[in-house]
Amino acid sequence: MTKDKEPIVKSFHFVCLMIIIVGTRIQFSDGNEFAVDKSKRGLIHVPKDLPLKTKVLDMSQNYIAELQVSDMSFLSELTVLRLSHNRIQLLDLSVFKFNQDLEYLDLSHNQLQKISCHPIVSFRHLDLSFNDFKALPICKEFGNLSQLNFLGLSAMKLQKLDLLPIAHLHLSYILLDLRNYYIKENETESLQILNAKTLHLVFHPTSLFAIQVNISVNTLGCLQLTNIKLNDDNCQVFIKFLSELTRGPTLLNFTLNHIETTWKCLVRVFQFLWPKPVEYLNIYNLTIIESIREEDFTYSKTTLKALTIEHITNQVFLFSQTALYTVFSEMNIMMLTISDTPFIHMLCPHAPSTFKFLNFTQNVFTDSIFEKCSTLVKLETLILQKNGLKDLFKVGLMTKDMPSLEILDVSWNSLESGRHKENCTWVESIVVLNLSSNMLTDSVFRCLPPRIKVLDLHSNKIKSIPKQVVKLEALQELNVAFNSLTDLPGCGSFSSLSVLIIDHNSVSHPSADFFQSCQKMRSIKAGDNPFQCTCELREFVKNIDQVSSEVLEGWPDSYKCDYPESYRGSPLKDFHMSELSCNITLLIVTIGATMLVLAVTVTSLCIYLDLPWYLRMVCQWTQTRRRARNIPLEELQRNLQFHAFISYSEHDSAWVKSELVPYLEKEDIQICLHERNFVPGKSIVENIINCIEKSYKSIFVLSPNFVQSEWCHYELYFAHHNLFHEGSNNLILILLEPIPQNSIPNKYHKLKALMTQRTYLQWPKEKSKRGLFWANIRAAFNMKLTLVTENNDVKS
Repeated sequence: MTKDKEPIVKSFHFVCLMIIIVGTRIQFSDGNEFAVDKSKRGLIHVPKDLPLKTKVLDMSQNYIAELQVSDMSFLSELTVLRLSHNRIQLLDLSVFKFNQDLEYLDLSHNQLQKISCHPIVSFRHLDLSFNDFKALPICKEFGNLSQLNFLGLSAMKLQKLDLLPIAHLHLSYILLDLRNYYIKENETESLQILNAKTLHLVFHPTSLFAIQVNISVNTLGCLQLTNIKLNDDNCQVFIKFLSELTRGPTLLNFTLNHIETTWKCLVRVFQFLWPKPVEYLNIYNLTIIESIREEDFTYSKTTLKALTIEHITNQVFLFSQTALYTVFSEMNIMMLTISDTPFIHMLCPHAPSTFKFLNFTQNVFTDSIFEKCSTLVKLETLILQKNGLKDLFKVGLMTKDMPSLEILDVSWNSLESGRHKENCTWVESIVVLNLSSNMLTDSVFRCLPPRIKVLDLHSNKIKSIPKQVVKLEALQELNVAFNSLTDLPGCGSFSSLSVLIIDHNSVSHPSADFFQSCQKMRSIKAGDNPFQCTCELREFVKNIDQVSSEVLEGWPDSYKCDYPESYRGSPLKDFHMSELSCNITLLIVTIGATMLVLAVTVTSLCIYLDLPWYLRMVCQWTQTRRRARNIPLEELQRNLQFHAFISYSEHDSAWVKSELVPYLEKEDIQICLHERNFVPGKSIVENIINCIEKSYKSIFVLSPNFVQSEWCHYELYFAHHNLFHEGSNNLILILLEPIPQNSIPNKYHKLKALMTQRTYLQWPKEKSKRGLFWANIRAAFNMKLTLVTENNDVKS
């Protein structure tokens, strides 16, 4: 409910209690490091091991029978001491002479009969009530307690000047226990209380009220009477007792606790108080006995604004309901509360009523309540919590003749919607509607007041908010917590929505555009939902990060992942998924682009390294080796016909034929040359392979011309391949002319590698060095071989 429309009466129900709190200003906290709780421990004396810095000490509900100075003297910082419900019989206030900071002392519910006085000036709260004092335990030293706010006393007898020592003090609260009060019949005592804002009198719980004492109080604002037992005979005694107490013009709040009475006496009490200055009358725990009959009641002019009756027990089973309900329905007051009672109905006032506030919480009203009632024209707030209402349509009809109604609370009923096909009828003045804790479903959004500003629908059976609903353009606050909603509602139908409470639902994938559609939102509570932390949630989490923490209530503690299992319990603020893993189109494009780049790279490398040529050579080599596998080993050994196969560029043939070949043949080394030993009809590649395989060594004459010859490179490739296959060192490299590394094409990487890794013989230009060159050549052929000639002759 909006703050400006909260029931005013609630603030007055606790007026007297607030006076106590403000007056004493004492706080208790179990979390205080200087607070010690020794209650309910079976103690018979004050423990000696209490911390020296103890400020708050609770030793209530034990078996302590006496107090000594040594029990308290070491607690010099003590401010609060609770010793209620013990067995203390004698109190000497000097035991507290070393506790100069003691402000709160509770000795109620003991067996105190006597008190020894001692000057103490620090007390703010002193409770000596519910003890066995014969007279009021007042010391003259109490007159120095200038800060005293609360004083609790007990007595069996009263004298007019008992409170004279404290007459000048301005007390906030006086509790006077008169349970054991006794006076002879036809005797009357008096007591004067000069300055007290609240007076609370407690009588014997089971005895009929028979106290005849005149108590006068100046400046009394609140009066509370507890344990009143009345019948038709002693009713006048009670009214006479009230006469003096209610005489002052300042008494505004009157409370009766635990009252048992006949209906006739209760009506007489109402009639007595009606012209009094009392504005707020509260009755708690009322029991009606004997009979309920129609009683005359004159509704004269009254200052009473509010009547509150909570928890009525009716021990009369056969009675006239009209006699009971009429007394209340015709009251000419503004506020009426009757809660926690067995009332099954309430009559409609006969004439236009003064009621502005009606609260009938926890009765047994049905849908017929205030049906066709046109006299509640001033009613602004109606509370029907915890009754037997079932039909929301009829609730709407009930309000039709309440033109001033602004706040309606029908929570905690059994309301259902959707029973009727026709549209719901509501008074247009309703701005606050509480429909929580009912049995309402999605159809409730088709049965709402058009100008509603605050709507509470928590704890119902709502699964979704239909898009086809009446636009609630004035709606500012919506509470749909504890339902079964699966998404956050947009603000299309709620253009003014500023507060949304949707926690404890089934929202797993909230709409990402929620914040865009609800621009006026100033408070959102959406925690404790089963959020599924998948790709669909990414945009919502990103939008949340842009929302102020003041707007998002419970963030981040109440917003956690529920699915998948690996994320369960993780805060949404820590949930992150990459764009690539969530965008299928982007993922496909990325994979395609990667494959394309890879394909282009591989193709470029193949072209750059002349991979096709290598593949062809490997194919040729494989075919030749396959044919060679079918030749027996003995035959392979006999087919070694040459000492060396010479590979050279045609441009270097002059040097080969004039220098190299003549020298080698002079040394009786058999040479294989392509121009004389290649077999006509075979392919060049096959001839190269055959010559290399039939030769013990392969000599390569390297020069810039060799680099430019593709066939020379083929011969080098197959010779190098044979080197690794046979496991022998069959290559002899002769560098005829220097070859710059940058002049060797990249596709001849084997030539580059061989020139880097293997030792080669460089043909010297100076003749003086050529002897060493030929010596190295001879050393390469230091093994005698048995060669097989073509006509199968053996030659050593």
